[in-house]
Amino acid sequence: MKADDRIPSPQAPLLAVDAVTKTYRLPGGGRLTAADQVSFTLDRGGSIGIVGESGSGKSTVARMLVGLARPDRGTVAVDGRDRAAGRRLPSRRDRLARAREMQMVFQDPYLSLDPRLTARQCLRTALRLHGHPEADARVGTLLDRVGLGSREAQARPHELSGGQRQRLAIARALAVDPAILVLDEAVAALDVSIQAQILHLLAEIRQDTGVALVFVSHDLAVVEHITDEVLVMRRGTVVEHGPTREVLSAPADAYTRLLLASVPRRGWDPATVSIGEVP
Repeated sequence: MKADDRIPSPQAPLLAVDAVTKTYRLPGGGRLTAADQVSFTLDRGGSIGIVGESGSGKSTVARMLVGLARPDRGTVAVDGRDRAAGRRLPSRRDRLARAREMQMVFQDPYLSLDPRLTARQCLRTALRLHGHPEADARVGTLLDRVGLGSREAQARPHELSGGQRQRLAIARALAVDPAILVLDEAVAALDVSIQAQILHLLAEIRQDTGVALVFVSHDLAVVEHITDEVLVMRRGTVVEHGPTREVLSAPADAYTRLLLASVPRRGWDPATVSIGEVP
């Protein structure tokens, strides 16, 4: 048995992110460290949130997880295998294998959907790309899974609502039975009522399929409803990490407390909140 074919221990974490760091060169000179020594693990069927304000580095971490950005240092391992190991330009077979490990759902699904294809064609294309033996039958199952009917199945992206497009993006991600879904601000552009529907859908999918979730968001209220653990980031570094309920009910870091104070609620006064107060 080759090392890459070993059967992972059920006790080992599904995803292990170890000290990943990413630095970008700025146009006018200088460098920006978007993520600095970020580490966490995720068990099979688990759910972790990565939260922070704009520019905190959370989306950079998401991009490194799925391979859209390569860490300068550190590792991202699934079932004990480093996803960045080996050749800098992986083969098509390697890319497809990695896609079956982890899929990403973006904030604006419209940009990632082919405008020429109907929802049914979109899913059929994804399934055939990965060699699914019964693509046509599987399409119907996926549409049902995310709550899209026959009318939506024949519609192109511009004919769908924002919530329907996000459902289609989730269905396409699930087409290859990934172990992990990475959701980058996946409900941020939706109305509150539609957000609740999508969050409920994700919770059902997680329960029914055992897929693990990495949920990237600036919205603590959203993270509270969908994750078991939470990672709070500021300026590229992790300032707090722990069980979601504990972190949000009794935050240890001043920045986390300010994020919580920024969530609108009854009697909330935005004039009393200033992120800039945190050193």
